[in-house]
Amino acid sequence: MAAKKVLIVYAHQSSGSFNAAAKDAAVELLTAQGCTVEVSDLYDMKFKATATTEDITGEVKNPKNFQYALETKMAWEEGKLSADITEEHRKLTEADLVIFQFPMYWFTVPAIMKGWIDRVLTKGFAYTLEKRYSEGLFKEKKAMLSFTTGSHESMFSANGINGDMNVTLWPLQNGILHYCGFQVLAPQIFWAPNHSPSEVRSTMLEAWRTRLQGLLGETPLSFIPSDHFDGEKGFQLKPDVQEKHASKEFGLTVGTHLGKPLPPNSQVKAGV
Repeated sequence: MAAKKVLIVYAHQSSGSFNAAAKDAAVELLTAQGCTVEVSDLYDMKFKATATTEDITGEVKNPKNFQYALETKMAWEEGKLSADITEEHRKLTEADLVIFQFPMYWFTVPAIMKGWIDRVLTKGFAYTLEKRYSEGLFKEKKAMLSFTTGSHESMFSANGINGDMNVTLWPLQNGILHYCGFQVLAPQIFWAPNHSPSEVRSTMLEAWRTRLQGLLGETPLSFIPSDHFDGEKGFQLKPDVQEKHASKEFGLTVGTHLGKPLPPNSQVKAGV
């Protein structure tokens, strides 16, 4: 297997955190397999989270009605994006695998990581209206979420107070990663390490270290191919696909569920 390049986008303030240990394990185990691993330590970099006109060098095209996606697309085409975005573009272009390592804040990523997503996944560079989802620009790359929760696993179940983790992950994994074309590997979820004894935390970390040894060969999660939707009819699921699935017990995905029960663990485990 040819040597792979891995980018870890990391968001935690403390080098003594569980997230730091998970990040360090990934660097160690993937490097041992011959990978080149680069880390974007967002807090250490003091990465700017806000998407503003400062992300463009020189004058913007329409200062009276500034539209971030349009303006940054043109700036990218003209080589006029700010240096910090350009550097992250380099890392992302070179990467075969991107791992997002973070503590879950309010059922999503921390603000500084959302800022990385907002600013680095530039229109034109990361997606276009023609090149998205299964036809996305990053369809040769893999990506995954690796994160800690503040709640135990039972609380993120279909019967739990936080709701089904598969539903929580759908906007992140489908609406961001798959939207840009990434092959999305199953998430690595560390359930409530702050509320777990040290031996449980050690077991969590060891399971991650074991997984990392075969991570590059894993099968990604399943999403509906773009050609199953009719672009001339509002990108609705084609009638023949709906008919084929009519007798099935579960919906196709968490999002496109056809009014049926959600497919169990489809955003948490591959091959289900």
